[in-house]
Amino acid sequence: MATFTERMAPVLAFWLVLCLSGTWAVDRGNFKTCDQSAFCKRQRALKPGESPYRALLETMELTNTRLTLQLINDNNKVRLLLELYRLQGNITRVKINELKPLKPRYEVPDVLIREPPTEPLSLLSQDDNGVVLSLGAESQRVIVSARPFRLDIMEGRDVLMSLNSRGLLAFEHLRMRKDTFSYKVTSTVASVWDNIKRVFSSQADPEAEKKEEGDPENQAETGKEEEEKVEDGMWEETFKSHSDSKPHGPSAISLDFSLPGVEHVYGIPEHADTLRLKTTDNGDPYRLYNLDVFQYELYNPMALYGAVPVMLAHNAKRTTGIFWLNAAETWVDISSNTAGKTVFGKMLDYVQGSSETPQTDVRWISESGIIDVFIMLGPTPKDVFSQYASLTGTQAFPPLAALAYHQCRWNYNDQEDVQSVDAGFDEHDIPYDFIWLDIEHTDGKRYFTWDPHKFATPKEMLQGIMDKKRKMVAIVDPHIKVDSNYKIHNEIRSRGFYIKNKDGGDYEGWCWPGSAGYPDFTRPDMRAWWASMFAYDQYEGSMENLYTWNDMNEPSVFNGPEVTMHKDATHGAWEHRDVHNLYGLYVQMATADGQIQRSGGVERPFVLTRAFFAGSQRYGAVWTGDNAAEWDHLKISIPMCLSLGLVGISFCGADVGGFFKSPSTELLVRWYQTGAYQPFFRAHAHLDTPRREPWLFGPENTALIRDAVRQRYTLLPYWYQQFYLAYHTGQPVMRPLWVEYPQDPATFALDDEFLIGRDLLVHPVTEEGARGVTAYLPGKDEVWFDVNTFQKHNGAQNLYIPVTMSSIPVFQRGGSIIPRKLRVRRSSSCMEHDPYTLYVALNPQRTAEGEIYIDDGHTFNYEKQEFIHRRLMFANNVLSSVNLNPEARFTTRSWIERVVILGASKPSKVTLKTADGQESTVDFDFDASMSVLTLRKPGMNAGEDWTVKLQ
Repeated sequence: MATFTERMAPVLAFWLVLCLSGTWAVDRGNFKTCDQSAFCKRQRALKPGESPYRALLETMELTNTRLTLQLINDNNKVRLLLELYRLQGNITRVKINELKPLKPRYEVPDVLIREPPTEPLSLLSQDDNGVVLSLGAESQRVIVSARPFRLDIMEGRDVLMSLNSRGLLAFEHLRMRKDTFSYKVTSTVASVWDNIKRVFSSQADPEAEKKEEGDPENQAETGKEEEEKVEDGMWEETFKSHSDSKPHGPSAISLDFSLPGVEHVYGIPEHADTLRLKTTDNGDPYRLYNLDVFQYELYNPMALYGAVPVMLAHNAKRTTGIFWLNAAETWVDISSNTAGKTVFGKMLDYVQGSSETPQTDVRWISESGIIDVFIMLGPTPKDVFSQYASLTGTQAFPPLAALAYHQCRWNYNDQEDVQSVDAGFDEHDIPYDFIWLDIEHTDGKRYFTWDPHKFATPKEMLQGIMDKKRKMVAIVDPHIKVDSNYKIHNEIRSRGFYIKNKDGGDYEGWCWPGSAGYPDFTRPDMRAWWASMFAYDQYEGSMENLYTWNDMNEPSVFNGPEVTMHKDATHGAWEHRDVHNLYGLYVQMATADGQIQRSGGVERPFVLTRAFFAGSQRYGAVWTGDNAAEWDHLKISIPMCLSLGLVGISFCGADVGGFFKSPSTELLVRWYQTGAYQPFFRAHAHLDTPRREPWLFGPENTALIRDAVRQRYTLLPYWYQQFYLAYHTGQPVMRPLWVEYPQDPATFALDDEFLIGRDLLVHPVTEEGARGVTAYLPGKDEVWFDVNTFQKHNGAQNLYIPVTMSSIPVFQRGGSIIPRKLRVRRSSSCMEHDPYTLYVALNPQRTAEGEIYIDDGHTFNYEKQEFIHRRLMFANNVLSSVNLNPEARFTTRSWIERVVILGASKPSKVTLKTADGQESTVDFDFDASMSVLTLRKPGMNAGEDWTVKLQ
């Protein structure tokens, strides 16, 4: 009889052929549409209309912190429990669960950083039709209507958001299966046998029989459930050759939200689509279900590697957000009453005085769990970011080196190859900080190991890199080779840490090592054990400059349904269907904890993950997965990362050059130029592609790539400062223009340009053969300076910019001060003590401001106030540096070697006054043609008080 490995070998071989061909697109047949997902099809068949749910006002209880109220479904008499909370920071939380479920329903743990603090709710009025509660600030109130149930959040006379206004609340209650032979039996032998087993098991279990047939309390809850239509897919479901047993039956939930006055919604990553979300009336909803999608297509709502169930709604008056806290497979429908209207049609509405208010309607559908939704009421974009950060935390503050350039490939062949590539960067004067190793560095795809022949002395290799102040990342995936000679597998199995299949045995699937087990990262004890494996005495050959990449953690199961895990696999009391979208977050969490623990809590971790969920920002970086060397994939990297930034995940990037296929030289250069201005900057390539280190395309192109990478390094002080602010405030580092210009409709759908912080605007060149780009410069009172030519441009205009192959259109906002380090060395660590150049861009209408942040770049000592954080200001011809945190203690050897002031007038004299009261004259140059004043070697320490006065 063939072994499992022998039987699965053809499957793996076929999968590898697909991977290595480089010419295949995604096989849509491997992934479900809504019609093929039984619960989505069931819920989507419900059309807007009067809701069967009504609120039982006599059950209302109002305490100082929450309102509870029962809802009843008049069709089946099942009761639900509504809980409503007013949270600190202008957030409203709504929870809906079964009043008396047969078994507990899953509520997502570990995503919220704490139980959100509440604020008092007060009753304003009550009658037979409903209740009105005060939400405190600015006349905000919530109206709960009884028949049918509906919830409206208002401010003054404006409705900000309505829940169940279209009557699409649906809550499939848990129930006992009514299996008898008079019942409609499915046609498969397996289903018949399942039914027989259930009949006999109920006969053998008097308690189960009592619950099913005679328990009055249970009958009171389920009421008319016997009359409910039983549809295909409720109790078992098949997709291709895979069966989902659904032992607990249908459990889907759905709720609709109406957003009056809103035409633009964003978020719910990850999708390879435009920044502004599209309506889904004529196609599938957006899907949130972490999947290993081979060479994904663009501009469609298919699920990808990560899922963050957060949506932002924006118009010129207000920004709001919806956080749907559910980790099961989720579909999101979007419709709009203005969808499909042409610009002419909208103009006609305006001329004719149409009274129709724009409105977007959103419907969330999840397979299991409860309704737990946080409504973030803004009113500004930055308020929504702060509100969401208060719930799930902010972006982890990365080591400075992680913001520099990363060189990766599947795979560098051996230690000699690594050494050669490392030397190549020095030979061609291109800086880099991290070199990466993919799965081939291991001993037979056994993670936490090294190939004994190709990487025989890993510490020697790591030490050689460390001597140049560089680092390495090695991949550690969460599928574990089933091999009795493999320490990691034996430990996990002996401790019972593997996910179980529906029959109670260890779940096994097929992935890179062949037959693999999947650790249950939902268990805290499993995560703690995993973290302990990163200790230097456990992870043999590792050193302090080795960091980690978690791939395939959706989880990827080559022979599983939709290339992932069976939903009826179990994590203790819960099915995989309940927790699926959390798995990647837990893997990254445990890995980051391991890196922190190995240093005794001193060093900051760096972990890259492919799968993610709400809260993943707390643990490191993400990338956009297995993209392709195509121009459209370069373009889509911008809205994909912008979408992630809007929902808290700032540390995002795309594989520079494209993972699959081989880029043209022009595309590769343009991708480096784009990637240099995105938060995570890593080149990566497929095993089957030709080598593409930056110096392999001729001297001219090497120079272009070198210049792009060096631009990244000069801006590292600004990137680091932006990540420090993101860590403290939750504001995205890479952000859409509408975040800073929320009242300008011209910015609402832009996704081919972006801001870094508020002061740098980038419009990469993403068109083949481009000779120019048109950038929108926002702000009618703004001025923008080209960072290369120093030419000044007014805001609120579309500016045509001629480009050559060396062009990266970047603009600095007038009224800002940006620090740079212009002495680029082989790595960021080599630049630690180098001097700064300050670029001061003036706007006559406002004070120019900026910040400079300095710490040791790699430890958690900043939490002990060991840092420098200073505000830089230019007003009334005086440039000054002021300490933003007098409690902080840190010193630096870096000094200010140059100040470049854009839009300046020529002074007669420039004087410097330092903290000790000494005054000196500063030499300067003035370019009258460009109005650029350059102060040469003023010499003040970057961490001290000083003023420079222009006379």
